[in-house]
Amino acid sequence: MINTATLITRCLSPILLSALALSSFSVAANAGNMYIYKDKGGQVLLTNVNPSGNFDKFTKKVKVTYYKDSKTYDSSSSSNSYGSSAASNSGSRNAYDSYIRASAERHGVDPGLMKAMMHTESAFNPNARSPVGAQGLMQLMPATARRFKVSNPWNPADNIEGSAKYIAWLMRRFNNNVEYAIAGYNAGEGNVDKYGGIPPFKETRNYVQKVMSRYHSLYKNDAGLSGASINASNQTGSTITGNGLQNVSYGTSSNVNSASYANSAYDALR
Repeated sequence: MINTATLITRCLSPILLSALALSSFSVAANAGNMYIYKDKGGQVLLTNVNPSGNFDKFTKKVKVTYYKDSKTYDSSSSSNSYGSSAASNSGSRNAYDSYIRASAERHGVDPGLMKAMMHTESAFNPNARSPVGAQGLMQLMPATARRFKVSNPWNPADNIEGSAKYIAWLMRRFNNNVEYAIAGYNAGEGNVDKYGGIPPFKETRNYVQKVMSRYHSLYKNDAGLSGASINASNQTGSTITGNGLQNVSYGTSSNVNSASYANSAYDALR
């Protein structure tokens, strides 16, 4: 009996495959990731999920592209100030301070920055889940959780620890440019590399703006985080970019072995 799925795959012309690929881009913007797989015979599968069923022969992952909102940021609405932000009305907003302090100190991350990101990512909801599968307080994607050895992303301590590792890695990756690190957290470090800075995605630009606003307005001097050793006193520089966003750099703890950790993170990507 002829396998219909296999027959269709073999008979698709390059033109039709191109049309299918183009039609997929609008879906990809909402789906999060787009995967390109190949089988042993060289046939290509374009999908936003892992292949299964009749398509499990496509075992070679060729490329993964992360699609964010393609609308570019409206620079006319930006300013040289982050402005102020309202405090979260969540009853859990201070419940995770001890975890933030511990993980931030362990990995040389600004705890106020972590809390500002948590506020923006999940509004302090440990059960938050995004439409594309990001999980928990710091909205870790499953691949990121695996990359940084998070066994249970729904556990607040594990989620925060994995996020601290990722933020520390991003800070080293982008030479302590905190805005690039935040953008990388949202859109992926590959997109920061591709655009030579904060990607021109409306979602990412707004995300950076919100995180930095909350950091400066709410968490920079948060008393609940005062026990951590990394804070805004480590600031090394601040410049205003053409899009109105400030490039602020923070130092990291000297007791972190940056070289060995960076190597282990790169190994996890291979």
